[in-house]
Amino acid sequence: MKEILRLKPSNCKNCYKCIRHCPVKAIRFSAGQAHVVGDECILCGQCFAACPQNAKQISSELEAAKVMLMSGPVYASIAPSFAAAYPGIGISALEEAMKQLGFAGVEETAIGATIVKNEYARILREEKPDVLISSCCTTINLLMRKHYPDTLFALAPVLSPLQAHCKEIKRRHPEAKTVFVGPCIAKKYEAEESDLIDAVLSFDELSAWLEEKNISLTPRQDEAGGGKTRLFPTTGGVLNSMEKSPEYTYLALDGIEKCTEVLEEIRAGSLHRCFIELSACPGSCANGPLLGKHLSTPGQNTMRVLRYAADGEFSVEQPEKEDCARTFSALRHTARPPLEVQITDVLTRLGKHSPEDELNCGSCGYNTCREKAVAVIQGKAELSMCLPYMMKRAEGFSDTVVDNSPEGILVLNEDLEVQRINPEACRLLRVRNEKDVLGDNINRLMEPDAFRKVRGKRKPLENERIYLAEYECFVDRTILYNTDCHLYICILRDVTEEMTQEEKKTEMRLQAAAIADDVAKKQLKIVQDIASLLGETAADTLIAINRLKETISND
Repeated sequence: MKEILRLKPSNCKNCYKCIRHCPVKAIRFSAGQAHVVGDECILCGQCFAACPQNAKQISSELEAAKVMLMSGPVYASIAPSFAAAYPGIGISALEEAMKQLGFAGVEETAIGATIVKNEYARILREEKPDVLISSCCTTINLLMRKHYPDTLFALAPVLSPLQAHCKEIKRRHPEAKTVFVGPCIAKKYEAEESDLIDAVLSFDELSAWLEEKNISLTPRQDEAGGGKTRLFPTTGGVLNSMEKSPEYTYLALDGIEKCTEVLEEIRAGSLHRCFIELSACPGSCANGPLLGKHLSTPGQNTMRVLRYAADGEFSVEQPEKEDCARTFSALRHTARPPLEVQITDVLTRLGKHSPEDELNCGSCGYNTCREKAVAVIQGKAELSMCLPYMMKRAEGFSDTVVDNSPEGILVLNEDLEVQRINPEACRLLRVRNEKDVLGDNINRLMEPDAFRKVRGKRKPLENERIYLAEYECFVDRTILYNTDCHLYICILRDVTEEMTQEEKKTEMRLQAAAIADDVAKKQLKIVQDIASLLGETAADTLIAINRLKETISND
């Protein structure tokens, strides 16, 4: 069976909104992308309607319908919610336009609804079941078949209005193909499962097709009256079209949450002698996923359907009960309930060691932390989808880096109030405890002018060496302003020891210079003394030589 609902990976933004809105959590997240779990999905379309990125795609059979028109007669079955999709356009005007596309005929699905509601009445009257659930909503049928198979005994074994209508069309026109146009994604599954329906289009696809062919819909009211089964797309519409039996209580519920609660009651055996109309969409089909996302408000949609409906009945030839019958088999999915020890292990990895740690915030899309843990075990979710877990992890990493930084770090808000100060900054600025200064203005610790200049000039102050006289220390100060977070970050690097060592080196240099100067002076004096002694010695030597020469000469 082909994939009906899929996602465009490039558009998925990890918002988890699809999981949050999916009533059966049939979404799997992997590598930051959402994937539909086909064997659990009930095709309610809530993920499609809720997605803010339009990342969900629905398979289109528009081209298939166009090909059908080339090969033989094609009849369209139009959902009665068309009154909401095309306000002021009657079925005759819609038929006129669609015949220009090539359709052989256009009829209301409400004709099939008449057959179905008559069969419901017969079952209640003749077979007298304890509980009977309407089989009109394909999504509810899938919900029961996939997630509540033990309640299938209560599901009416009757064709849907669409199936009944298409079967009636093919009885009258054996060679014809049938195309359904409506607001429901699940009908595409119904068409895949049945050979009575050849293609399913949305109202949007029909509108695009008409626009492509430059065919306009002319507002025109129908001359002939309709019937009460036009109320089927509204909450309680099935009940309002039926004759009531005093032996039964008639209930109508919409929205999957309410429907699942009723199914739980049926499972528990607490409901008896009742006929239940269940609709997956709040407001029923008049607010279907392919209608409510693009058109008017739910109230307006419902009002348009109610105004278009009329008293009376569609004239139909009621088939034999065998021709209206359908069986529903369970569609079991592969996901199995995990063991308690597995759930506990995942919760522990998420930092949830007790029920008090389970915030059940819903940010991951799941209703409870335990439900999220089950999804992790089943491979449908990742640990990183837990926002408190990731925040705690990020904060823990950030705290480790900041607290163990060898440099003092202060974080200030726009009002220059201290939001964070690490241990090294506490040591430098002689703060006993971080809590003692949190929320205080920076002027309690240092002059604020430099911070204001940084913000005014939109330029960071980098490695400015200053002496903090009050704390008797030298620091290299860097001040940054984060425009996104509107925070100041001040980094203080203690250079007092470096400055002390530099002073010692300077003093040693001066001392060495003084010693060298003294040595030079002493050497100069020695040179002078040596020179004086050498001069006297040389004179005595000269005198002695002269005397020796005279003596030799005399001899």
